[in-house]
Amino acid sequence: MALNAQHEIHSRRFGRNLGLALVLLAFVALVFGLTVVKVTRGDPMQGFDHTVRPEMTPLDPAAQPEAGQ
Repeated sequence: MALNAQHEIHSRRFGRNLGLALVLLAFVALVFGLTVVKVTRGDPMQGFDHTVRPEMTPLDPAAQPEAGQ
């Protein structure tokens, strides 16, 4: 018997590893694609930094016209 004979469990393990590598590669590509789209769209990106952002505060409801008028 040769010393480099490959058992069938090694080929099954290689198949599972290859499948997992493809799934992880697809996930990384998806995250990269979403990041590129978000950055190129030019949307304002603001982090959560525990500061007041005036553009996020609701407007004064008394100053808004009512929908029925």
